[in-house]
Amino acid sequence: MIPESSPVMNEPNDIQEDPNELYEHFRFVVDKGQGQIRIDKYLFAKMENISRNRVQNSANAGNILVNGSSVKPNYKVKPLDVITIVLAHPPRDVEIYPENIPINLVYEDNDIIVVNKEAGMVVHPGHGNFTGTLQNALLFHLMKADPSGGTRPFLVHRIDKDTSGILLVAKNELAQSKLARQFFYHTVNRTYVALVWGNLKDEEGTISGNIGRDVRNRLIMKVYEDEDKGREAISHYRVLERFGYVSLVECRLETGRTHQIRVHFRHIGHPLFNDESYGGSEILKGTTFTKYKQFVQNCFKLIPRQALHAKSLGFIHPANGKTMYFDSEYPSDLASVIEKWREYSRHKSPDE
Repeated sequence: MIPESSPVMNEPNDIQEDPNELYEHFRFVVDKGQGQIRIDKYLFAKMENISRNRVQNSANAGNILVNGSSVKPNYKVKPLDVITIVLAHPPRDVEIYPENIPINLVYEDNDIIVVNKEAGMVVHPGHGNFTGTLQNALLFHLMKADPSGGTRPFLVHRIDKDTSGILLVAKNELAQSKLARQFFYHTVNRTYVALVWGNLKDEEGTISGNIGRDVRNRLIMKVYEDEDKGREAISHYRVLERFGYVSLVECRLETGRTHQIRVHFRHIGHPLFNDESYGGSEILKGTTFTKYKQFVQNCFKLIPRQALHAKSLGFIHPANGKTMYFDSEYPSDLASVIEKWREYSRHKSPDE
């Protein structure tokens, strides 16, 4: 029998946490001798560093299941009940100060904010980036309407510093909890566009593999065959345009692991264009002609980052239950480099 308070997902005694999506999954089996008690009180007593309010928000968001069915905070636990709970991580133990930083707000209401993040902006403070982040900017924006600081940004997901695109943020814990469920169970619809090295063999395909930290370089990720070394990751892609030595692809994520698209395309031999961390910042395909080398170097200067953009995001609104969908234009650096490759592929000579 599983110990009564073991936090597990797939393996006993292991809190499974996706470093990219900010969620934890716990599982408890109620002891045989447990008397009936409200589930919010039971979990508050069993779990460390959690407020009863967070437990109640999780229950109201449908994130607490008992024997496979969602329950409300006043549910009375019974002996041998199997309880599972998805929790969005609490705010990081880092003081966030409001900063007047321009941001591209796509949509806002009482519960959510949708931002089109520029490349180069870190999402949250930490690891040497304690100012100038998206959270600093959002806090400044929210305090203009609520100077008391009662409304704060709650992260739902992240995208890399040098990846641009659509990002969803909650404005209260209940909204965060409801959105957490959608991201944890991968029911959101996310599309990215990427410029990758090489001419992919197929028009569309699926890349899968377990993603974990590279043991030789902890700053990057790697695909492992052994599921004990990483977490399952699945990316679907289709080719949008072919430019000979590079290809423009659309990616749909079935999971959301750290650096997933970047790692997966390196794994199949097609690193993202100018992705320094994953081998895409060298001339990997093409000719030895000096003019071609200069052309690629000029392209690198146009987009001095990995050529990756979070183009669209679809989800269910946490308050009204409506389907929401947001799309975005290509950022200027990506649009410019795509157009340069498009023109090059039209006019290059046959022996290039």
